[in-house]
Amino acid sequence: MEKERHVLVILPHPDDEAFGVSGTLATYIKQGTPVTYACLTLGEMGRNLGNPPFATRETLPKIRKKELQASAEAIGIKDLRMLGFRDKTVEFEDEEKLADLFSEMIKELNSSLVITFYPGYSVHPDHEATGRAVVRAVSRFPKEQRPKLHCIAFSNNCVEELGQPDIINNVRESAEEKINSLKAHRTQTGFFIEDMIKGYKKGDPDAVKRIEIEHFWSYKWDDE
Repeated sequence: MEKERHVLVILPHPDDEAFGVSGTLATYIKQGTPVTYACLTLGEMGRNLGNPPFATRETLPKIRKKELQASAEAIGIKDLRMLGFRDKTVEFEDEEKLADLFSEMIKELNSSLVITFYPGYSVHPDHEATGRAVVRAVSRFPKEQRPKLHCIAFSNNCVEELGQPDIINNVRESAEEKINSLKAHRTQTGFFIEDMIKGYKKGDPDAVKRIEIEHFWSYKWDDE
């Protein structure tokens, strides 16, 4: 992993960071790189209420907020920004205003790397809307001043259309932080996390890959 000046990750839901980027962020932090996590919503419309259920529709926002804070702490993130948008409505926000918010954040933090979802290849409407606004924000910077933009993609056609991911991070040294980040989101991961941990400890190839390997696509700009 290359040394970065500052890493800004912008994702819509608590737990988005745990699955796809927590090991990468923990590794950057260990390298001394400051990391800011901007999370748009509290995931208050999520369907999972724990296994067995311990949340209700009324308590879920508060619980997921605490889970998000615990995940950030597990990763080592000091600068967690909860932006206060409503879950499952990001697609209806003014994209220009979202881009204004994100571009000001990039300027404030002097970020050299931004991580978000790849628009068109991230399935959930909130993922797509967030990725589009981040791309718009980053595109406003002159090419020579533009931070790198690494994107998460997992749609069925992402490899077919984007090719293989060009950034592959082995985050073995941050496996403990990643596992603790996943465990923090108990409402979302309670139904599988213990089995995953057991598989990882036994060296199950699928579990090892899910924990130790994180991959991204560099955003393909039209002017490159």
